[in-house]
Amino acid sequence: MAWFKRDRAGINTATENKKEAPDGLWNKCPSCKKPLLKSEQIENKYVCQYCGYHLRIGSAEYFSVLFDDNHFTELFGNLRSGDPLNFEDTKKYTERIAESYAKTGLNDAIRCGHGKIEGLDTVIACMDFTFIGGSMGSVVGEKIARSIDYCIKHKFPFLLISKSGGARMMEAAFSLMQMAKTSAKLALLSQAKIPYISLLTDPTTGGVTASYAMLGDINIAEPGSLIGFAGPRVIKETIKKDLPKGFQTAEFVLEHGFLDFIVDRREMKHKIATFLKNIQ
Repeated sequence: MAWFKRDRAGINTATENKKEAPDGLWNKCPSCKKPLLKSEQIENKYVCQYCGYHLRIGSAEYFSVLFDDNHFTELFGNLRSGDPLNFEDTKKYTERIAESYAKTGLNDAIRCGHGKIEGLDTVIACMDFTFIGGSMGSVVGEKIARSIDYCIKHKFPFLLISKSGGARMMEAAFSLMQMAKTSAKLALLSQAKIPYISLLTDPTTGGVTASYAMLGDINIAEPGSLIGFAGPRVIKETIKKDLPKGFQTAEFVLEHGFLDFIVDRREMKHKIATFLKNIQ
């Protein structure tokens, strides 16, 4: 009968003195569902040690993975979006922006920084999906444009890490203009013979894919990333056909010639440094 009774003798800590595990100490892999300790995630570059799934991370994590000793100078960090169209749907755009500021601690969906990758001066512009789905608005385009000008002025290579749901509908044409604007700036970077590496991560879609994400001297992606323009459901309904297995995964895109390499995040820093040494 002891199996059905709680043995009080083995309880040494009073209930009021027990402590809960801190939030964020553990995470669960979205792929294999196994528990991941936060410290192990950091050590493993935010890749599941069991199945190799690449967890979604933001600019802070990418900077820590790529910049030497996580040392960098942030560029153009004070830029914030306006509301040129006075957009209002279920919620005013200004309210949505204010909520994103408070929730993420970011000023928009991209951060830019200058630091070193294995001793090589590099400018990185990294998108953050947590800020309104990493949507491309006027601030995203402006920060990319200014980063490119900075690279041209100082002769530094440029790495852009894309992670986006596409154009920011609340800015309408102002958002769509960023596709042409950033593409034109990248043409100037090419004329200056300065390397541009584009890293596509999960997800990279919409206007971002249709512009700067696919214009790199080298286009690379992380394993399993969703890469495409329109969503699979929209495409299927348009062409009235079933889509191939693995459609819009990085592996599918590589097989069809739109990527140069797929690189594991744990090897990303060394690979990028190798690319830069070989193309400079």
